[in-house]
Amino acid sequence: MKHGKKYLEKAKLVDRTALYDIDEAIELVQKTTVSKFEETVEAHIRLGVDSRHADQQVRGAVVLPHGTGKTVRVLVFAKNDKAAEAESAGADYVGAEDMISKIQTENWFDFDVAVATPDMMGLVGRIGRILGPKGLMPNPKAGTVTTDVAKAIKDIKAGKIEYRLDKTNIIHVPLGKVAFGSQKLKDNFQTLLSAVIKAKPAAAKGQYLKSVVLCSTMGPGIKLNTSKLTD
Repeated sequence: MKHGKKYLEKAKLVDRTALYDIDEAIELVQKTTVSKFEETVEAHIRLGVDSRHADQQVRGAVVLPHGTGKTVRVLVFAKNDKAAEAESAGADYVGAEDMISKIQTENWFDFDVAVATPDMMGLVGRIGRILGPKGLMPNPKAGTVTTDVAKAIKDIKAGKIEYRLDKTNIIHVPLGKVAFGSQKLKDNFQTLLSAVIKAKPAAAKGQYLKSVVLCSTMGPGIKLNTSKLTD
């Protein structure tokens, strides 16, 4: 991938051979943003597990104390009283068969998170092949299949993020905007990392945190010293 002049200049600030502690890394992330828009700080965590095995899956959700700085659009699959509860709680879209049909026929994805009541999962399962690859399928482990839709919506709007392994055993998550400042970004990172460490599967052997990289949306990656993260 070819990088622009501005990126290459900023990348000189980062020693590719070094492993940084969290404070240095966050400071560098803020110094190495390259675009005019407000960039997001991202964490990329490689784990010593094999996601092909069900007993080594790492997946869950955590509420970041300072949110992500992003407005999250929530779709709720629910009927009757639960639909009314979802609307009152501030869901952006609420529906049942009508929403499933809209996704199927119009290729509609104007939402960031989908929540469903358990009784709706039979219907939602029909579009699992569409929602799954986009990471939008409601899941009990992430708290998005629930009878308490009001709490789910509140948590998501407050900064709840889902983390899960990709095919290369890496978790990719936003930590907040660069403009949050060092302390808020550090708080969010430590909350996320604690959740990921707590979610370590019993079947995982050897080193669990293989590598942790922080970067801004368009900036260079900054490697963290993983031995210091688990002290």
